[in-house]
Amino acid sequence: MQKTGKLIVIDGTDGSGKKTQTELLVQRLTSEGYEVEKIDFPQYGKKSAGPTEEYLSGSFGTAAEVSPYQASVLYAVDRFSASFQIRKWLEEGKIVISDRYVSANMGHQAGKIDDLAERDRFLEWLEAFEYGLLGIPRPDIQIFLYLDPEISRNLALKVEKPNMDKSKDIHENDAEHMRKASEAFRYVAEKYGWTQIACAEQGEMKTREQISSELYQKIASMLA
Repeated sequence: MQKTGKLIVIDGTDGSGKKTQTELLVQRLTSEGYEVEKIDFPQYGKKSAGPTEEYLSGSFGTAAEVSPYQASVLYAVDRFSASFQIRKWLEEGKIVISDRYVSANMGHQAGKIDDLAERDRFLEWLEAFEYGLLGIPRPDIQIFLYLDPEISRNLALKVEKPNMDKSKDIHENDAEHMRKASEAFRYVAEKYGWTQIACAEQGEMKTREQISSELYQKIASMLA
């Protein structure tokens, strides 16, 4: 009988600790004897992420000047390139944990669209494009880490991204984009029933251990 792995996606507002929580989950599941693979998007430094890096550096204009459809195609190409390896891992029965995924397009790019009917049309197109046309594997569970946009912005500016000057990230340096993305992420999370975790209480960031414990509890049932 063919083994079937699990695809766990961890996404959220910038600065919410996606990378940290991904690494902590990988460590915990590995220590428990699971076969685990990790992947991050964008795949900075790889050819497939080149257009995305150019977009984020401002080569194509501001975030608002690049349409959500145009920007989404750039990110999707990177995921399409990785989808063959992801599918292979899943067929081998491994647990694949992804730091960002299609969900990142949904949040950041849907935030550029204020009209909800138009936003929903974009989301339908995006799902059909990435999961349908490109055949990118769907997650078994989608975790969404939420952090207030002001706290998120302050933290995100301190995060260093490999092979890229963080001062040129047109998302992180655009407060209006961050605000709209945060709102859109919450909209999409509710629309698609993502598993949500609040990363702060009363304006203070929870410890990474607290968040990690909550996250593990959310996925435990699917591992049984």
